[in-house]
Amino acid sequence: MQSYGWAQLHRDLRIATDAEGVIADVRYNRGGHTSQLVVERLASRVIAWNAARHFEQFVPDPDRAPRGPVVLVANEFSGSDGDIVNARAQALGVGPVVGVRTWGGVVGIDSRFDLVDGTKVTQPRYAYWLQGKGWGVENHGVDPDIEVVHTPAQLFRDDDPQLDRAIEEALRRLEAVPAAEAPPLPAPKVRPAS
Repeated sequence: MQSYGWAQLHRDLRIATDAEGVIADVRYNRGGHTSQLVVERLASRVIAWNAARHFEQFVPDPDRAPRGPVVLVANEFSGSDGDIVNARAQALGVGPVVGVRTWGGVVGIDSRFDLVDGTKVTQPRYAYWLQGKGWGVENHGVDPDIEVVHTPAQLFRDDDPQLDRAIEEALRRLEAVPAAEAPPLPAPKVRPAS
């Protein structure tokens, strides 16, 4: 949730938004300061298509916007901006959060003093109020819409019950509301002979 992650999100969205839906895996997110930007991208929807002469492919507009459902995956290690992304997505109705309750640490800190031994002293400085949750995300986290516990025994196995449930939910939502598709090309206009 900082500059490197923001750049990587755009690389990933270029590919992901070609699909009919998007799953945003916010597990193990340690925070940062780009949650507003991330959710703005995930909340955007394709509402137009661009066509160009000599190109067979339509380009969706806005660029890199999801064409269909968005489902988020969270766990107890989604903290700070990881908490906020999930809370924002719920407040805006972007899509359901699948997994377990997030960490619950949204009070930001500043590093004000350096000590002689090289350590830093931080102080809590930035509190966070969220629509529908008030000040309640701090020390509690964001409750998922669909709870799926991923036990420690499953951590290194090939199956991922949280991700599998997120995929299942995205497919269920696609059945109800299909993804936006490019319209057919209009018939060429022919000028009548004079």
